Amino acid sequence: MTGERDLRALLSAMRPERNEGRYVFASVPGAVPEGLTPVVTVSEPEGRTLVVHQEEADRAGLAYDYVAAWITLRVHSALDAVGLTAAVATALAQAGLSCNVVAGFHHDHLFVPYDAADEALRRLRALADQA
Repeated sequence: MTGERDLRALLSAMRPERNEGRYVFASVPGAVPEGLTPVVTVSEPEGRTLVVHQEEADRAGLAYDYVAAWITLRVHSALDAVGLTAAVATALAQAGLSCNVVAGFHHDHLFVPYDAADEALRRLRALADQA
C-alpha cells in the first residue's frame, strides 16, 4: 500500500491521535535492557536511544530529562512525501512547542512536551482544518 504524497491531502487527513501514557528518551550503551519495550529505538555511535514508557524507564533506573506525550498522525504518509514534517513542526514551533518526529512505515509519530499535549493537539487539528 502506497502512502499519500500530496501535502494538502496529508494535512487535511492527518487525524492526530494521542497515545496513552508518558514517554521518555533514554540512552543505553548496548542492547535494549531486559524488561523494556521501546516504542522507538535509534542506534547512534554514542549509544542506543530508546523511547519508552516513563514507568519502564523508572523501573530500569534509566536517566532521562524529557517527558513527552506521543501523538500519531493517522494519515498513511509516504516516506518520500515532502512538507508534512515541516508544516507540523512549524505549527508547533509557532506555539513555542518542541516536537520530536519519528517516521514509521505507515504513520508519523510526534513526541511533544507532556504538559503541552492538549495544546499540540489543538494546533495540529487547526492545521488540518486549514488545509
